[in-house]
Amino acid sequence: MPELPEVETTRRGIEPHLRSRRVTAVLVHERRLRWPVTPGLDAALRGQRVRAVERRAKYLLLRFDCGTLIMHLGMSGNLRVLPQATPLLKHDHFELQLDSGQVLRLNDPRRFGSCLYTTADPTLHRLLRDLAPEPLEPGFDGAYLHRVTRRRRVAIKLLLLNGRLITGVGNIYASEALFRAHIRPRRAARSLSLAECARLAAAIRRVLSAAIRVGGTTLRDYVGADGEAGYFRQKLYVYERAGLPCRRCRTPIRQITQGQRSTYYCPQCQQ
Repeated sequence: MPELPEVETTRRGIEPHLRSRRVTAVLVHERRLRWPVTPGLDAALRGQRVRAVERRAKYLLLRFDCGTLIMHLGMSGNLRVLPQATPLLKHDHFELQLDSGQVLRLNDPRRFGSCLYTTADPTLHRLLRDLAPEPLEPGFDGAYLHRVTRRRRVAIKLLLLNGRLITGVGNIYASEALFRAHIRPRRAARSLSLAECARLAAAIRRVLSAAIRVGGTTLRDYVGADGEAGYFRQKLYVYERAGLPCRRCRTPIRQITQGQRSTYYCPQCQQ
C-alpha cells in the first residue's frame, strides 16, 4: 500500500505538470472506487486552473480556483502524467485533461482509491478533519510522542499506526523506525521513557525523509508518478527480511503479526 513517502513522491512528481494548468475535460471511466467518484466533475472543473498540489497524510489535495479534489491511491493505485493520446490501460478509472496536452490518470486495479471534490475547506472534510499531526510537521517530537503514549498499554508498533495519534507512519516505516530506535515492537507504549520517545520520533522522521529522497519503497505494484519504482526497499533493515541476518548483528530477523499486519524486528538489536 502506498504510504506517506510514496504519496509525497507522487505529489512532487505531478505538481510541476499540474500547477497553473487549466482543465479542459474530466473523464470518469469507472465511478465505483472506495467511495463513488463525485458526480458532475467535468462541469465543476472544466475551465478551472490547478493552483496547488498538496498532501495531507496519504491524501493528495488538488486545489483549484474554486474547490479541492481529494485523492487517495488506495491499496495499489498510482497517478501518472501522460500525453492525452496515450491509450488507456485496463484499470485507468479517472483522468484530468489539461491545456498542456497532457492528462493526469488514476490507475487503480483494486479500486480502493478515492476521488472526491469539495468546495468547502478540505481540512474540515470527514476524511481529513480527525487526522493527527504528521511526523514531518513541526511539533512532532519526543515530547509529543511521550505525551500520547502515557497510560496506553497497546504495543508501540500499533500505536504508531493509530491515525488519531500519529498520521502517515504506515506499516513498513513503523517497523523500520522501531529498528533504528532499538525498540521492540511489542513493548507497551506507556513503558517508553522520554529519551526512548525522543529517539523513536527522530528515527521516524529520518526513515520517512530517507524514503522520500529515493522515491519510496517498491512493494508489489507500487510505482511513482513517472512510472519508476522507488528504491528505499534496498535500504530496509527488517521489513520483509524474516529469517535473513540482521544487517547490524547478523541475528535472524523475526516476523510476527500485530493487528493483522506483519511486523519485523531483530531480537538482538531491539529491546
